[in-house]
Amino acid sequence: FGEFSSRLSSRDELPESVKTPLAAAGELSGVVVQNDSSIVYHEVNPALAEQGVIFADFDTAIAEHPELLQKYFMSEEIVPAGDNKFAALHGAFWTTGTFVYVPANVEVELPFRAFATLSTPGIGTFFHTLIVAEENARVTFIDYCQSETLSAESITDNVVELHAASGAELRYIQIQDWGRHVWNFHTQTGVVHQDAAIKTLNVALGSQLSKGMISSTLAGPGSQAEMLGLFFADEDQHIDHQTRQFHQSPYATSDLLFKGTVKDQARTVFSGTIKVAPKAHGTDSYQANRNLSLSPKARIDTMPKLEIEANDVRCTHGATISQIEEDYIFYLMSRGINRTEAEKLIVDGFFDEVIERVPVESVQETVRTAIDKKIGYLI
Repeated sequence: FGEFSSRLSSRDELPESVKTPLAAAGELSGVVVQNDSSIVYHEVNPALAEQGVIFADFDTAIAEHPELLQKYFMSEEIVPAGDNKFAALHGAFWTTGTFVYVPANVEVELPFRAFATLSTPGIGTFFHTLIVAEENARVTFIDYCQSETLSAESITDNVVELHAASGAELRYIQIQDWGRHVWNFHTQTGVVHQDAAIKTLNVALGSQLSKGMISSTLAGPGSQAEMLGLFFADEDQHIDHQTRQFHQSPYATSDLLFKGTVKDQARTVFSGTIKVAPKAHGTDSYQANRNLSLSPKARIDTMPKLEIEANDVRCTHGATISQIEEDYIFYLMSRGINRTEAEKLIVDGFFDEVIERVPVESVQETVRTAIDKKIGYLI
């Protein structure tokens, strides 16, 4: 990958590490590939442009659609530069990214897909994703971040901004499987307007340290946010998620379910907040964090919280931490299954509640394969 200084003209020129998952993804509306801090490949279904759909890198978007970027890019409504210190760092150093714009009443049936990889040791990347779905629009976007473990430490500090106007439905999926040389920071916010829905899945498997700040702002009556998460830490990894469900308007619904597994001497942290504004009556919000430990030396911290400033609301939250019952392992091993495969079956069943809620078959298969590798079932 490092030998390319300009864009590639076809998929055949991509490395196998990208071509293989791209082929498995099936038919797509568009693809963008980022290596280090550069966009090296881009394709899009030309029929979408006739409907007013924009799928472009930021250099192109700045030249051709500056008014849209001025309106949405790191705006006060979504992710302002002062949102957190990592967003501020990103705002100062961002290099490139992907912009998706779907006009009112347009449904993009097939997903867009982005692949990000690293081939140069010791660098920093600041990739930005901005997705705007106008009134009654429909779109799905899949981010896949993957690399081998390189010889020098690197930092990734990425921001994802999601905007769903009235009646729109936006689905965003991120699978993070960076090499162990990466220190990963991720800020993601979805703003959901009246009768719209944003559904997200965040999968954290790679990097040495990963910290995700993931939030949904329910900005209109009847808005819906579904926030799903999976994480699996092993060896000495540290995976940290901070989530926020911010109910600004009445009669909105949010549903959060994050599930994690930890083994060896790894550590995971979950800190989630449901915040209900004073006039957000009729709020219906749910938050759950479930954790499974595969090692007595691993550490799990979980802190679900509520901040409720309105009456007539229903807000529930909870967290659990458990080890695999030895009786379950013994039962499976007594049927001729070895211990590693027995643990795999239990972990697969634990995660399936989340995976099955994502109606994208290629994503389900990618996540299951990655989890198998983490548990040691695939060598």
